[in-house]
Formats: sequence, C-alpha cells, structure tokens
Amino acid sequence: MKLVLDASMALAWCITRNNPTEAALAQEVLNFSRLNRAQVPALWYAEVLNALLVFERASRLSSRDSANFLRDLRTLWIDLDSLSADQSQAGVLSTGRLHQLTAYDATYFELAMRTGAGLATFDRKLADAYRKAGGHVFGDAP
Repeated sequence: MKLVLDASMALAWCITRNNPTEAALAQEVLNFSRLNRAQVPALWYAEVLNALLVFERASRLSSRDSANFLRDLRTLWIDLDSLSADQSQAGVLSTGRLHQLTAYDATYFELAMRTGAGLATFDRKLADAYRKAGGHVFGDAP
C-alpha cells in the first residue's frame, strides 16, 4: 500500500497521543514507514518544523528532542511529492472547494488521491472527506 503521511501523524511519534488507540495507530504507521515509502507534500516539512517550535515554546520538547526527532525522521523512507506546488495548485484549490478543506489539508488529500495512496492522519475532517471520496485512511478496516 502507498501512504501519504500527514504531519499530525508524524508528530505523534515525538508527542504521544493521549488516546491509547491513537497512540497505537501512530506506532503502527511508524512501523509501516520503517519498511515502506511514504509520500509527503512539500508543506509537510514546514508543518513539522512549526509544530516542533510550538512544542519547544510550550516546554513539551527540548531543542535536543527536536533534533533527535528530525534525525530519526531522516532514517525513514519519506519521499517528497514529485509535483511542485505550482503544478498541483489547481487540483488542491478544486479539492479544497469541493470538500470544504483548508488548502493545507487539501494538499494531502490531492496527493493521496492522485497517487492512489492511503492517508495517515489524525485530522478527522480530512480523514472523513477522504473516505467519502473513496480513499482509504490508514487504520480503517480493509
């Protein structure tokens, strides 16, 4: 299975989810990502870095924790979307309009739909929209 990795899922690898089911799902996606390639849009990197800064400012992570997390991410097979942002913008805009998503969420949706990938996210609105469009959300029954 191909996988598009949302920042919310990846960040659960450094800040454990309070819900035990979500924490287990995050671990399952991490294990999957250790053995298989995951795709991300370019904005994923900025989202991950921004969240790390927010966590540091809230004293939930230290700068060393952030550095270790980024080092660990580099050991995974995470591939950047082959389309540039300007090449996918029409599809992202259309997707956002159709599914009432933010441009950020529509970027993940569009990439997953275009590549026929499953989507790994904790964003409920994004997951629901992807399911309604016929996509598979990681963690759903096959």
